[in-house]
Amino acid sequence: MFRLGVEDISPILFIFGSNKYLSLMMEYLPLIGTVTLLNLLAAVSPGPDFVMIVKNSLSYSRKTGIFTAIGIGLGLCVHLAYCAAGIAILISKFVVLFSIIKFLGAGYLIYIGLSSIISKKSKLELSDEKPADDLTFMQAFKMGFFTNILNPKVTLFFLSLFTFVISPTTPTYIVLFLSFIMVATAFIWFTIVSIFFTQQRVQKAFLRFEKPINRFLGSLLVMLGVKIALTFK
Repeated sequence: MFRLGVEDISPILFIFGSNKYLSLMMEYLPLIGTVTLLNLLAAVSPGPDFVMIVKNSLSYSRKTGIFTAIGIGLGLCVHLAYCAAGIAILISKFVVLFSIIKFLGAGYLIYIGLSSIISKKSKLELSDEKPADDLTFMQAFKMGFFTNILNPKVTLFFLSLFTFVISPTTPTYIVLFLSFIMVATAFIWFTIVSIFFTQQRVQKAFLRFEKPINRFLGSLLVMLGVKIALTFK
């Protein structure tokens, strides 16, 4: 749907030095504002990504929460890439392929949820040093990435954006700019969430009620997984 060429990339490189491209940006301000608002509402709405960030931030560390957010951001990049290429339409049309993605995502959330429910007490300490049993960058990153990439509702959200909001005639550099805004918005939001849930006061409350909180968050992930598995398009 959107073919990337040198003429499409050049506006990004010189956008702040060209009145022509600045005027075009002004022309697309309503679209940019609409997409930014819709994406922000989608990001702050409680869902698998939010629960995963909260769980990893509380159970491990701020770094782990931020690494998870990076994984979610890359997952969004993948969604945006195949939506811009028109592949999302094919995914939504082929019921078997969509169902495979749906059940993989549901199974992954249920697995992580059950692991949280049966997890032992963490070794979290109220200090600036990371816990001894903290996740590595790749472990946290993969949890964020797979939670996002295997969520069929994210696929449908971006499909609706590229179908009803972003026109196929929208210049590629505008689409790239919108994509940057959407990924940056999600990353900033989930980083703020991670920072909040790693404040000492919040951590102290968590340590007091760690087991029931882990069970609650795990149950949320399991319920979200079941909901995704049982949801029809």
